[in-house]
Amino acid sequence: MDFVKKAMGGGDNNNTQQGQKTEQGNQQSSGGGGGFLGGIGNKLNSAAGGGQEGEKNEDMLDKGVDAVQQYVFKQGDQSNESAVEQAKDEQISDFIRSQYKSTTGSDVPVKDKKTTFG
Repeated sequence: MDFVKKAMGGGDNNNTQQGQKTEQGNQQSSGGGGGFLGGIGNKLNSAAGGGQEGEKNEDMLDKGVDAVQQYVFKQGDQSNESAVEQAKDEQISDFIRSQYKSTTGSDVPVKDKKTTFG
């Protein structure tokens, strides 16, 4: 049963350190660092379709992808993603749509919103 515990990350201090490193990486990449250049970066991200405004343009399948990333994969808060992250989520949802259609022969019941980046 020890191999199950190791596979699930139990009883291992290394897993705790990895979680702390991931959390630090998420804080650095969230773009919350003030200053002059931080403000420019936020404006460029918003202009490219990221940030809170970009989140409003997501359809329900994109929001579902965000929920899986946040709660299942523990990748942190998905409510203020960069334009690159939102483009990646859109590609994931498009892949899900294509696989669903090829398997069932019908479209996903959730309509795809037109997403513009940049």
